[in-house]
Amino acid sequence: MSTDAKYPPGPRGLPVIGNTIDLSRDIFAFFEELRDEYGRVASYEVFGTDACMIAHPEAIQRILLDDHEAFEKGEVLTRNLADAMGEGLFVTGGDQWQNQRTQVQPAFYRERLNTYVPEMRSTAEETVEQWRDGMVVDVNDTMTATTMDVLGRTLFGVDVTENPVVSEASDAILAKFDTNRFWSFLPGRLPTPTNRRYRRKLDELQQFVDELAQQRRKREYDNRGDDLLSILVGFVESSDLTREEFRDNIITFLFAGHETTALGLTYTLLCLAQHPDEQAALREEVNTVCDGDLTAEDLPKLEQTENAISEAMRLYPPVYMFFRETARDVELQGYTIPEGTTLVLPQWTVHRDPALWDDPETFRPERFAAENRQEYAYFPFGGGPRHCIGMRFARMEMKTILAAILSEYSFELVSDPNPKLITSTNLRPAEPIEIELHEC
Repeated sequence: MSTDAKYPPGPRGLPVIGNTIDLSRDIFAFFEELRDEYGRVASYEVFGTDACMIAHPEAIQRILLDDHEAFEKGEVLTRNLADAMGEGLFVTGGDQWQNQRTQVQPAFYRERLNTYVPEMRSTAEETVEQWRDGMVVDVNDTMTATTMDVLGRTLFGVDVTENPVVSEASDAILAKFDTNRFWSFLPGRLPTPTNRRYRRKLDELQQFVDELAQQRRKREYDNRGDDLLSILVGFVESSDLTREEFRDNIITFLFAGHETTALGLTYTLLCLAQHPDEQAALREEVNTVCDGDLTAEDLPKLEQTENAISEAMRLYPPVYMFFRETARDVELQGYTIPEGTTLVLPQWTVHRDPALWDDPETFRPERFAAENRQEYAYFPFGGGPRHCIGMRFARMEMKTILAAILSEYSFELVSDPNPKLITSTNLRPAEPIEIELHEC
């Protein structure tokens, strides 16, 4: 750890491994203790890597927006995700990232997103049609299947639910990066059973993506459509995108496009299942606004529904921390942080900070109806030029699916109200979250 007096303070770690054991025991408790004992900018060490937790909204805004060019994605992120999506939009930087962002952007224009809503609605309705009064539903499994189906129909124009390769690869990635397991901090090149399974399932996923591309290329150009898959295949054919960039971007959207959305819905349903009054208020809003047939024009009017989703993602952010690395020496909140330092921006810690939120542990959607919260005290989709490109798609999808559920069923929680969580690439429940359905 640096001895510079201006370097952020932090706990002493063990030789070689630093603070890794404390991190793996409970990453949320570790960051909360850092915040409370050392401040919202604090240092720690993982296997010889100097790291700083940045949990101050002003510093987060500086990193993600105001001075974003001074902060790169960094070695931690690129090293961990290099095999899966190293040439994709989420990991790349500089001109390569800018070029890919420009290429992908048309698939996420508002006008284009509006055309996805009927498919989102019909997919959600097909899910709900399989339910019955008194049925107990595993929320995360059901929402994962539904959002995967939506993703395939809208962005790829294919049914991606028939092949288990995506879900199996997702499980392998979850196991590899599970921070509750000490070995997740070990180098990926070590031939552990977890690493071997990860490599095998990733190979299968890459082959699946290559087959998707081959099938789309066989179509006549005028018969390809204008979904994301066709857009990216066209860029490969014109040599504006390499095959590696194509593959890694498809993998990026396969995961980012369904898993985070499914988790957002899972945690929204978890919260609503424990708050019947909120649930009833949303149902009334849905029935009043949609009148049984939701359209893209209805979605902005579902303000209470939007607030409930936002509040659930405050309490349970699917992406629970971001990584950056300093590209030069920087000053943050009075501290000097050297070039090459890993920065961790923990949404969970910031979203539940009692100095930033009244009664932070309580589900109160109405707090998002007010416009008085501090900028970057809430950042589930990141911020600045590298904010999640699929943010609007995800919010539209979550509101559409939630509206389909609320229009047909009320529900109550029949599993643990405080489920154990897995902190891996995303924040996932370690056990089933189950609701019992009741026809309206």
